[in-house]
Amino acid sequence: MALPETEAVRQYLLTLQDAICSRLTAVDQKNTFKEESWTRPEGGGGISRVISEGAVFEKGGVNFSHVMGATMPPSATAHRPQLAGAPWQAMGVSLVMHPNNPYVPTSHANVRFFIATPPDSEPVWWFGGGYDLTPFYGFDEDCVHWHSVAREACEPFGSEVYRNYKRWCDEYFYLRHRDEPRGIGGLFFDDHNSGDFEADFALMRAVGDSYIEAYEPIVQRRKDTLFGDRERDFQLYRRGRYVEFNLVYDRGTLFGLQSGGRTESILMSLPPLVRWDYNRRPEPGTEEARLTEHFLTGRLWLENEHEE
Repeated sequence: MALPETEAVRQYLLTLQDAICSRLTAVDQKNTFKEESWTRPEGGGGISRVISEGAVFEKGGVNFSHVMGATMPPSATAHRPQLAGAPWQAMGVSLVMHPNNPYVPTSHANVRFFIATPPDSEPVWWFGGGYDLTPFYGFDEDCVHWHSVAREACEPFGSEVYRNYKRWCDEYFYLRHRDEPRGIGGLFFDDHNSGDFEADFALMRAVGDSYIEAYEPIVQRRKDTLFGDRERDFQLYRRGRYVEFNLVYDRGTLFGLQSGGRTESILMSLPPLVRWDYNRRPEPGTEEARLTEHFLTGRLWLENEHEE
């Protein structure tokens, strides 16, 4: 089995960060991403890029990190107790975009690589990643486009890959205390190691490269849609669900905080404005009610799909 090419993964991730920021800056046209490099006392560091108060994006961040340590944090050894105490490295690009316009969905993407080196044994490594979409006001054509791009990215790696990763995404991005999905899903995979580093690295690249192709056309289609106070109020309310998931369930957030990561970069994913209302219920028959009745259902969006 070929040893993982850690430097090749790092260079790809840096290139991916550049490419996504360039595309999103061109969409916004008003503001650019401000860059801040940081170092981690325990080892490693990263590059945080954040855009705020733009014409399209109220807040967004595209972060690269490459961190390392002498012992694995608890969140990474929960399923691999044999790696406790092993030196490790983790690198990835993670992003969240919060738009101004409630008709433009929030999006999240992440691709990552993890490697640990237990004493007297071969390195243990895996890839993970994916992306998901969180609309406030949904459109069927946007959902179909999002999932079509995701399926096309997965097709070279097997006919079952998209179906499995779509299901995994629906299961992972689920607020159990609310009994509802966070959004319309997409892709999610973790702990991926087939034994073929090149093939697994290619899968991660396919997922990373396809995110912007899935998101940018939706943003362009919806960014100039007129909206008022009602839509804005609903957007801020629904953002509360996003915050709840990231602070209660998200494994990346837990790993970052437990491993002594940079708090500002970890919590970059949170929106700048949000509200919580007690026991709020949308009026029946409204577009606000349709969000949970039609879109946030874990449904299949593509033709010729089937669950097994």
